Amino acid sequence: MMEAGSKARSGAEPMSAGAETAWHTARRRGAHARVIGPEGTDRDTVRITSTGPTSRNRDGDGPGGGAGLPDLTTAEIGALAHLYRGEVYRCSVWRTRLDTTTNWAVVTLGVALSISFAAPEASPLPLVLVGILNLFFLTLEARRYRYCDIWRTRFRGMEKNFYAALLDPRARSPNPLWRQMLAHDYVYPVFHLSYAQALGRRLRRSYIWIMFIQVAAFLGKITVHPTPVSSWDEATQRASVGAIPGEVIFAGGVTYVVIFCAIAVYSAWRDRRRFHSDNMPLPDAIY
Repeated sequence: MMEAGSKARSGAEPMSAGAETAWHTARRRGAHARVIGPEGTDRDTVRITSTGPTSRNRDGDGPGGGAGLPDLTTAEIGALAHLYRGEVYRCSVWRTRLDTTTNWAVVTLGVALSISFAAPEASPLPLVLVGILNLFFLTLEARRYRYCDIWRTRFRGMEKNFYAALLDPRARSPNPLWRQMLAHDYVYPVFHLSYAQALGRRLRRSYIWIMFIQVAAFLGKITVHPTPVSSWDEATQRASVGAIPGEVIFAGGVTYVVIFCAIAVYSAWRDRRRFHSDNMPLPDAIY
């Protein structure tokens, strides 16, 4: 018997780090195991006991079954189908909200470009401000993405462990604990991605390209608009904003680019590691 537990905080909060680690360890191992729910115990206590081989009809080797659980009845399968549609719908709604903030970022960048290049004497300040504004959009979108990932993880679990076995009776569920895990996720939902990973994924999908366009436009404004720059001193003079010297603006821009590129690389590394260590399909690992 394997035990992994942690003290729960009061109230309906997510699992503690220890319980969540034990939970994901059991999922990766895919052993015949049964997760005993938290009823009557501390909320975050997770106990995994070996159940050994089980029969097909009684203990859930067929579609809808799970380790130590009977197969689903016809009525329960119908309820699961409705649940699946609901999770797909929720994921679609939150995915649309992601597109909304991305559209805001694109529109604000377009406005900043129009203002900065509207006249020879126009200031590059709008291109600096739009970077700050897009940073706000990125943090908002990363938060929405974490919620979208919750719904997607749920319906993908049903697809892999229930519908795939239903379509091909010879296929076994890749995760015998999927029903217990899904039930626990409904009672005590947790984020499956860190905030840094969510930031990195949204950067790689959209915002890093918006950032590159912004940086290129800023450099173009400084170096060639309205006339080509002839010296570094002239470039810093054009980049200065009020009392802020151009050197500070350039240093801030370099820091801005380096930090977000580092977050994007970190996220890509984590996704690649997840792809190899958890033996996940690539779309699931990098979505």
